[in-house]
Amino acid sequence: MESFNQILCEKRSYSREFHSHQHEYGQFLFPLQGSLEIITPWQEIELDLDYCFYLPPRFEHTFRALDRNEFLILDIPLQFLPDDTSSMYTPMDKKWASIRYLLMEESKNKEGTSALIDLTRYITNQFQITNSPSIDYIHKHFREPIKLETLAKIEHYHPVYCSVWFKRKTGKSPKDYIAGIRLQEAKNLLNSTVWSMTRISEELGFVNSSSFTRWFVKFEGLSPQKYRFLNKG
Repeated sequence: MESFNQILCEKRSYSREFHSHQHEYGQFLFPLQGSLEIITPWQEIELDLDYCFYLPPRFEHTFRALDRNEFLILDIPLQFLPDDTSSMYTPMDKKWASIRYLLMEESKNKEGTSALIDLTRYITNQFQITNSPSIDYIHKHFREPIKLETLAKIEHYHPVYCSVWFKRKTGKSPKDYIAGIRLQEAKNLLNSTVWSMTRISEELGFVNSSSFTRWFVKFEGLSPQKYRFLNKG
């Protein structure tokens, strides 16, 4: 088990042979060329140019290269990490592509580490404020039926572990989290529009206004009509 106290940012390539280990530091992998197969107790992913991946400390994983490859690796000592981080499989959007570019520039800087330290602190802060892909998916699709298997597939988690991970991350089960978003949107529509119950129920993905009303009463203890009257009165 490897351990160190200084941030290390460098390019690395991996062999086609399977290797298994864990380390006492966090590690962020940014693909530059090729792909890497990574297997953890709960995930099986193929890391390519479209994603980046964070491995928490003491996280057993097996990996091998699938082709000719190069990765930018950021090794993050414990003192820079929030408590109890989890693995993070994240799309390489503009923000993370910019972070990768800045890390590449800092990896060439041999004169000082202050900028790399600041950049690493920014990255670790993203662990706490960045939604996971499955949570982003929920916020975009909460009007539709969402299965646990769908969320697990997005995160590349096994479904049983996904449920445990989700509750640890949000404090709620996926079902309760989705209901909370839906309920908040229902309240927003009741307060900010004059839409009928039929239109609101359709907007929220309910079969009809009766099912919407029953659902709303279950959570709020009063009908949506009464909620609107009390909040607009």
